[in-house]
Amino acid sequence: MTKIAPSMLSCDFSRLGEETERVTEAGADWVHLDVMDGMLVPNITFGAPVIKCIRDRTSLPFDAHLMIEGPDRYIKDFVDAGCDLITVHVEAGESASKAIRLIKDSGVRAGITLNPGTPIESIEPFLPDVDLVLIMTVNAGFGGQKFHPECLPKIERISEYRKQNNPRLEISVDGGINSETARMCTDAGATVLVAGTALFKSRDMAADIAEWKGFGPNAE
Repeated sequence: MTKIAPSMLSCDFSRLGEETERVTEAGADWVHLDVMDGMLVPNITFGAPVIKCIRDRTSLPFDAHLMIEGPDRYIKDFVDAGCDLITVHVEAGESASKAIRLIKDSGVRAGITLNPGTPIESIEPFLPDVDLVLIMTVNAGFGGQKFHPECLPKIERISEYRKQNNPRLEISVDGGINSETARMCTDAGATVLVAGTALFKSRDMAADIAEWKGFGPNAE
């Protein structure tokens, strides 16, 4: 089944612990944590100390998306905070390669991601070493943006790589995910859906999560 990872970027930050419990009770598979430094992307959110404070509010895997410059400098902090999967941006340059090595050496799953305007070829050297590819379908930095359908071929391309080389590779998609775009992404090969606004503003988060889990190329 498709994994659902609610993006805590869209939750009520004043109730972060309770919101973590809410997505757990609603049937989420992962908790997606967007870390922004105001440099790689034009926004600032939270860091490892905040993540550590909510680690005991759920047993779900913590999926940390580091939208930061020089991510290799902070990998130990996020590992120690309890992150189970750490994804870095290819746009971070040489630091991304160093970060992937540090993540793997720490026994944590590693991911690589790219913005809509970055060619998919840029992440190909990372594919043999990562556990997840995160395809951004909006420009990283803010929630509530409109989905970029031109990113769907990127999902399809990574899906072909997955079929031929690594069936356990997770293909995650983040940005503008709702009931319509979620199905488009899973049909293209996505295995994980990251959604913020659509889930946190939903009248029934649990029902939406249950529905989306059934999306995919073999769904009726």
